[in-house]
Amino acid sequence: MSLTKEKQNNIFSTIKEKFNYTNVSQSPKIEKVTVSTGVGSTKDKKKIETVINSLTKITGQKPLACSAKKSIATFKLREGEIVGYQVTLRGARMYDFLDKLIHIALPRTRDFRGIKVTSIDEMGNISIGIKENTIFPETSDEELRDVFGLTITITTSAQSREEAEDLLRGVEFPLKKEEE
Repeated sequence: MSLTKEKQNNIFSTIKEKFNYTNVSQSPKIEKVTVSTGVGSTKDKKKIETVINSLTKITGQKPLACSAKKSIATFKLREGEIVGYQVTLRGARMYDFLDKLIHIALPRTRDFRGIKVTSIDEMGNISIGIKENTIFPETSDEELRDVFGLTITITTSAQSREEAEDLLRGVEFPLKKEEE
């Protein structure tokens, strides 16, 4: 799906009149995609290793460990303990991941009918929660016992929800229609 100049100009031409753009640089763009998952304060090293390996296969990039900022006694959590992993994708890897997400992974989700437009926040970003990492083709069947969820955040340079919606529809993102 690499967002070529031709595709970018097509998106620009479709939303130019609606938002009174005069230059291609004014149109919104996808800046980054962040994929994150939590592992809690699990002590099972094998499960953590499986999460790291799966996240690396899914995104094509090694994840960054996220540690706890505060100690919380109720959850038996200590400051500095690793509680999750995150990957930030930009450039070609970002577009490759979005292509895989839009055309392969999301259609494999059970009862998938599109993503609600209300998932787009006021600043033009969209966050998607995925319950099972098994919708991605890179995960093998032998790892089915260690299923984990993902959060995917797509950050755009859009100034409003409407701009972001038109941009995402332009890159063929499966958004639901308003009536549904």
